[in-house]
Amino acid sequence: MSKRTTNPKAPASRTKGPDAATNDAARHAPGATVPVEAPGGVSRRRLLGGAGAAGAAGLVLGAAGGAAGYAASRPEEAEALTTLGSTAAMFHGKHQPGITTPLQACGHLVAFDLVAGAGRAQAVTLMRRWSALAEELMSGRPAATGDTGIALDAGPSSLTVTFGFGRTFFARTGLQKHLPAGLDPLPPFSSDHLDAERSGGDLWVQIGADDALVAFHALRAVQKEAASLARVRWQMNGFNRSPGATGRPMTTRNLMGQVDGTNNPKPTDADFDARIRVQPSAAGPDGAHAWLVGGSYAVVRRIRMLLDDWEKLPVAQQEKVIGRRKKDGAPLSGGTETTAPDLDKAGPDGSLVIPANAHARISSPEKNGGATMLRRPFSYHDGIADDGTPDAGLLFICWQADPFRGFVPVQRKLDRGDALSPFIRHEAGAVFAVPPGAVEGEYVGQRLLEA
Repeated sequence: MSKRTTNPKAPASRTKGPDAATNDAARHAPGATVPVEAPGGVSRRRLLGGAGAAGAAGLVLGAAGGAAGYAASRPEEAEALTTLGSTAAMFHGKHQPGITTPLQACGHLVAFDLVAGAGRAQAVTLMRRWSALAEELMSGRPAATGDTGIALDAGPSSLTVTFGFGRTFFARTGLQKHLPAGLDPLPPFSSDHLDAERSGGDLWVQIGADDALVAFHALRAVQKEAASLARVRWQMNGFNRSPGATGRPMTTRNLMGQVDGTNNPKPTDADFDARIRVQPSAAGPDGAHAWLVGGSYAVVRRIRMLLDDWEKLPVAQQEKVIGRRKKDGAPLSGGTETTAPDLDKAGPDGSLVIPANAHARISSPEKNGGATMLRRPFSYHDGIADDGTPDAGLLFICWQADPFRGFVPVQRKLDRGDALSPFIRHEAGAVFAVPPGAVEGEYVGQRLLEA
């Protein structure tokens, strides 16, 4: 990991509180944001490193395998806004960025279908183009050709571009032999109202950044590079709280006002890779799926929140639905946000403190045979209907080594009696196999496409 450097122009840090030791350790964990020299080459940000940039440039080592934010919040003390654009993520590495990278403020999800007649050769061309583009943009440089200028003067802003393949991609490219079992169709669930036109897709691109113009610039560039090779199937826009918006680093909240992302698995956990990354044992006896080892599966669900109904509930009732306090995310059994819920604790009347149908209870690994997912969502809002109903909710993205051991068992359990179910509706969904990162000289997916 790059050594930490000090910028004399950077503002003085705040006085450290009781969590300082934890935060200091998090800063030096694999994947943490650490200030380093600005990326080489011509930067989009003309003043980066000069008088117009008060903070040191940073590097988010998401591609190297970890993020101290655990895809929920940034553990370091809030940065001054002048340093927001200077953090950059590595494109090349063992793992793709955008998985364990700390949550960004802006996100775009877009699925593509290869055009009629396009096959493996065209897919190779497209992935070469996209990989080269992602490397440039994530370094803070403009697109090599045809740059729109949308992000001129902005730094990298923690931009990440992540690529995945859907089930239909393998038949279209003649790679059926390499289709992994994790892309088998998911079973139906009672809360599903899935729109086929906003589900599935041959290819998937996840874009995240801490600046809206930088994120849109990447989205537009990805679409332009697809050109005559692939067309957009669906596209969704999301957002999170901006880094530095709170007095201290905190887990983000969703549009229901609930702390969302507590107890996510951490890259420092001994079993993190086994739960989140595809293991060598999944390569198969003939190595047909070796291309995915070190990668992951992303389950994507557009979950509409029925906010008018939810907001009618008193806070105390909302807390019983979730099983956690709204104010700080602590379990109703007591403690802090990170305290393990005591699922057996009863109140004076003998009833369970965390109700039997509370979301936190039903979705807990303890109640699902240890099933674990790395949740890394974005909120979304797509307008207000004539009757005043908001089209808003969660772009739920979860990462796991196997969807049928991660997402599916948990969702099945939720389907049978989750108190939150009456307040949400799954309106679109997809599953993508996300290959490992590309090392220097490679493009993403090369080990599959050139198998």
